[in-house]
Amino acid sequence: MPNSLLFGTAGVPLSCEERSTVNGIEEVNNLGLGAMELEFVRSVNISKEKAPEVKQTAEKNKIVLTCHGQYYINLYSLEKPKIHASIQRIINAARIANLCGAWSVCFHAGFYMKRDPEEVYKNIKKYLNEAIEKLKEEDNNIWVRPETTGKGTQFGTVDEILQLSHELDNVMPCVDFSHLHARSNGKYNTKEEFKEVLNKVEKVLGKKGLNNMHIHISGINYGEKGERNHLELKESDLNYKDLLKTLKEYNVRGVVISESPNIEEDAKLMKKYYEGV
Repeated sequence: MPNSLLFGTAGVPLSCEERSTVNGIEEVNNLGLGAMELEFVRSVNISKEKAPEVKQTAEKNKIVLTCHGQYYINLYSLEKPKIHASIQRIINAARIANLCGAWSVCFHAGFYMKRDPEEVYKNIKKYLNEAIEKLKEEDNNIWVRPETTGKGTQFGTVDEILQLSHELDNVMPCVDFSHLHARSNGKYNTKEEFKEVLNKVEKVLGKKGLNNMHIHISGINYGEKGERNHLELKESDLNYKDLLKTLKEYNVRGVVISESPNIEEDAKLMKKYYEGV
């Protein structure tokens, strides 16, 4: 587990000429960054055979790996086969991520489907726990992280994610501050609001919650219905400077992944600003 706050890219840096995971890890190190997120958003694109080389490269370059699971996950689908497929997608991503030496795997847990949020929560908790129990049977204790989401139709408020983390083994939150900002149509953008989020993390999970954070930050375009698309930080109204100041003030440890279109440039921008605070 990182003993400081590391900054990294969502996937292989754009500056990497040969677009492989191994080359991406080496490029992240060359850029002076400390983390890289394996992007399994379309498919789990690293084989069981390739994973040991990925792990070895990350260890050699002292890069912490995280992972983003597939977008096609909905633990509250109205169709049972889709729920079982979603459970399997979480397991598959966590298996390969673990073989790669990754510390954490995040994913979007599901949609409300116009149903009662409490009912949705109970079902998502039940099916997420099935995935966790299967991973535990395999001695896979990677952190599994439901993510705060960017639209009101998606399951994933701060409170929901923290409650899951409190109630289930091996579950911790992935806090996407850009999604919080977009979901609320412009809130979660002041130092007081950032403190509110971190205070909730500490209240529900204790100090270990602040010492074990997987964070996403990017610029973001949004409207009344929430997230539209990611932007570069300098093109967005996200108050990233006060956010980084707050993370430093609370001595947050873990990983900040840049999901901006210019992934490594914003990762470097955030790292430089954070270190200068």
